[in-house]
Amino acid sequence: MSNKESSASSPAPSPLSPYLDAVANIFHPVASPVLNSYNLFHGWKESMGLVQPGTAENLTKEVQQVHLANWFFDGARADISKVVSANPAFQLTHTFSLGSSSRPPAYNFGAIFANANTFLHGSVDGQGQVTARANQTWSPHDISKLQAQLTNKPAQTMVQIEHDHLAPHYTFSLKSMNPGLLDGTGIHFVSLLHSIGPRLSLGFETIIQNTSVSKLETSTSYLAKLTSLPDRSAAASAALSPLGGPPIAQPFSPSWIATAQLQPSGNVQATYYQKMSDKVDVALDLQTNFQPASPLGPSQRGATATLGAKYDFRPATFRAQVDSNMKVGMLLEQRFTPAFAFLVGGEIDHARNTSRFGVGIQIESTTM
Repeated sequence: MSNKESSASSPAPSPLSPYLDAVANIFHPVASPVLNSYNLFHGWKESMGLVQPGTAENLTKEVQQVHLANWFFDGARADISKVVSANPAFQLTHTFSLGSSSRPPAYNFGAIFANANTFLHGSVDGQGQVTARANQTWSPHDISKLQAQLTNKPAQTMVQIEHDHLAPHYTFSLKSMNPGLLDGTGIHFVSLLHSIGPRLSLGFETIIQNTSVSKLETSTSYLAKLTSLPDRSAAASAALSPLGGPPIAQPFSPSWIATAQLQPSGNVQATYYQKMSDKVDVALDLQTNFQPASPLGPSQRGATATLGAKYDFRPATFRAQVDSNMKVGMLLEQRFTPAFAFLVGGEIDHARNTSRFGVGIQIESTTM
């Protein structure tokens, strides 16, 4: 009885089974060595302790978070935002700015929508200029981005499309600005950043400028990133990878980061970021400027070093920096309540005997 039940439960052989077995026997001598070689190579890479190096675009992200380039403003500014929904996140923003006498007052209205996989941001100013940004996360490895700027000013309308593929040990990115779908014109970027050890990552970024069908120019920059050793938190985040699959290497937060970029013109940009403590970050940026003589001007040989620090207190964030051109700047963000913050900043250029000053407020309201 048990033999009959076992024979009844087992599936009947398919008429195609002999043919499938014959095809498998034909390709097995070729496929087996290839698969074995791949498994050996994959095991060798895993034994090296490789990490996810991040994207080439964010190579100096930590330095940019410390320095004032992306944070400083002059004149008066007011940011008023209203949180309509928390999940999914939906927020409306109003920005009023008043600059110097050469820059008229400006108003900007924006809206932000975000959930676990999608981020949408759009804004329009008083001059009718529309900007839009969209990020879509397809999987833990693939992110697509879109940026657009629409304006009535000539040669300032822009569309940018990019895609990042974050593999366990490398990141491959494609970016295109004002792409021509029919003739392939536009400015295209191809970048690769690969981890070759637990601390060192190397890569490149190639720019392809195809301004017309008959004119094509390419230039390549070479990238290097050296960090401190990954800590245990990075290993723990990799062990908790989603979807129940194999562990995925996650970007970690090192205590220090050193980067170098060799540009096509021969100039070098080197940065160093050090996390001194939970509240203090320090960053150094060195950029050379070597230009040969041309009809536009004489040759130039020089370098600029910028040293900055960021202090995070419970109610405030203070940024300060000084560079080799005798320029000193600071920005203080004082948050009196979770819904109200006061900003004040100043910059003095001793070489040019000029100065800038900015003051602003941030107000956030919610209906919840």
